[in-house]
Amino acid sequence: MTFLEHLHEQRWDDHRYYHQSRINQTLHLLSAASFLTAYVLLFISPAGAAILGWIVAMLLRQMGHFFFEPKGYDNVNQASHQHKEAIKIGYNLKRKRILLAVWVAVPALLYFDPTCFGYFQGHQDKTAYINNVSMLWLYLGPIAILFRTIHLFFIYNVQTGIVWAVKIFTDPLHDLKMYYKSPIFLLKGELFDPMVSHS
Repeated sequence: MTFLEHLHEQRWDDHRYYHQSRINQTLHLLSAASFLTAYVLLFISPAGAAILGWIVAMLLRQMGHFFFEPKGYDNVNQASHQHKEAIKIGYNLKRKRILLAVWVAVPALLYFDPTCFGYFQGHQDKTAYINNVSMLWLYLGPIAILFRTIHLFFIYNVQTGIVWAVKIFTDPLHDLKMYYKSPIFLLKGELFDPMVSHS
């Protein structure tokens, strides 16, 4: 496959396997808008971008996956939840739990070790503490993407890893395109995407 064909395939698999719930799609729409705002905020206030990206955008996104996507047998794709988790290219629910645990551990780490092993000078007040936490969160995102990208180099191939990384960075724009009508479908009472118009 070409790079773009591979990107299309990863996007389609992600959509059909993990974005069937209209609630999840709507949360992804809100998350996408928050992430795009955070991208702009990076140039103005990196700490603010990290807080918006993790506390708002990331939590909205993961709430949709953890609480609203069906976990039983997938009749649309004729696949068990376990099968989908096993073939997930990026962060499946197990890996997401680990990533979120690291995210939650960051404030605790800085509380007990304000210098973070000598990286920071150490906070003197709450504002400095929040700023240091947000800066570590800012690094956590790209590190998590880089880690999984390199991992994919070994378990699949280099193109798979690079395509996945490009997909992750551009997901907010793609989510806006894919899910801008989801709130309307949801208001009409459609809880799940029939998956007939996106192939």
